[in-house]
Amino acid sequence: MKVALVQTDLIWENPEANLQALEEQLESIESDTDLIVLPEMFTTGFTMHPEAVAETMNGNAVNWLKQQAIEKQSAITGSVVITENGNYYNRLIFAFPDGSLAHYDKRHLFTLAGEDKKYTAGKEKLIVNYKGWKICLLVCYDLRFPVFARNTEDYDLLVYVANFPERRISAWDILLPARSVENMSYTLGVNRIGEDENQNTYVGHSQALDCLGNYILPPQTEKGIYYVVLDKEIQNDLREKLGFLNDRDDFSLSFRPK
Repeated sequence: MKVALVQTDLIWENPEANLQALEEQLESIESDTDLIVLPEMFTTGFTMHPEAVAETMNGNAVNWLKQQAIEKQSAITGSVVITENGNYYNRLIFAFPDGSLAHYDKRHLFTLAGEDKKYTAGKEKLIVNYKGWKICLLVCYDLRFPVFARNTEDYDLLVYVANFPERRISAWDILLPARSVENMSYTLGVNRIGEDENQNTYVGHSQALDCLGNYILPPQTEKGIYYVVLDKEIQNDLREKLGFLNDRDDFSLSFRPK
């Protein structure tokens, strides 16, 4: 599977401008790309003003994702601010090349920024089946909670989209390899660059790791589209040879009331 990691700056709370900028950036996408990964809240930046920018599942951002997926015949994913049934969600959308959709609502809301006061947490883990790959899709702060990411589904690829600031980027660089090792899975992290209106600076560090925690793509610091090619047979051979996932503990997951 060929994956494009899109590391980009974001224009604060301006969905139209961000969609236009991303569309121009994606014009150069290589035609044999299977999956395009965008950052968290790619239309707005990490905003705590959902009432000002939220869209429905029939809004411009979701329709744009569908259009890009169909035109490029590549799946595309990233998170946007969605309003539904009176609630706001930090929702990761996965658009398939036929225009169909799957979605995941961010489970672990970033309490330090008050995300839990503005958004509703999801409760369902999403595993997408795409081109023979099982893909687990998570968002930013989820990275700090290994139990939720635990590979009980035998997924093949773990993806995090993020707005992870520079002041805590060392945690990003430590935890992504840890998730790849403990889950014996290819792991991708796509983060933004630039600065937002809250004086948070973002330095990217988008990266890709194999199931042993080795870099396929080391942390990147510049705006750009970075490609990686993942080979599931190599990973399956390593899983079979080493057998680490066979020794996983069984557990049940419960959610603490918010």
